[in-house]
Amino acid sequence: MEYISQPWPWYISGPCITIVMFLLLYFGRTFGMSSNLRTMCAIGGAGKRVDFFKFDWKSQRWNLVVVLGAIVGGFIAQYVLSNPNPIDLSQNTITDLKALGFENAGENLLPPELFSWDAVLSFKGLSILLIGGILVGFGTRYAGGCTSGHAITGLSSLQLPSLIAVIGFFLGGLIMIHIIFPILF
Repeated sequence: MEYISQPWPWYISGPCITIVMFLLLYFGRTFGMSSNLRTMCAIGGAGKRVDFFKFDWKSQRWNLVVVLGAIVGGFIAQYVLSNPNPIDLSQNTITDLKALGFENAGENLLPPELFSWDAVLSFKGLSILLIGGILVGFGTRYAGGCTSGHAITGLSSLQLPSLIAVIGFFLGGLIMIHIIFPILF
């Protein structure tokens, strides 16, 4: 199958995101993945036990298209747009990744040390997924939204809480990759 060797350039993808955001703001909608989880839990009946899930989920059906788009887009990216050639990484990056335990650094986008079934189904992998899921769920609830919601919808509508949240996301990412990740791996 033919693959596309380069991602869409900023002057194509940027205006596409802008058009989508303009339409969402124009129609009074907001974008974010965490709101879809709340909607799916409400559809599943979680509102019978937890008040947070008691809301008119039918008004959010349109946002479930985002979930479908993420699934279809991930499939297309993996099986149609993936470049089979090794990734062009600097030697310093390859050395740093090998020091963290990534034996085949630069050979593919999804290193098997993190994204294979063996890694995911190990005690360490399951622990990381469980703890990470709890932390992401707590952080999303505490911040009033997820990274995509704050970074795309919140910043485009000039909301100060979203700017603060996005700064927090970046700081958390830096702390994770430079301090916590080396301890775990």
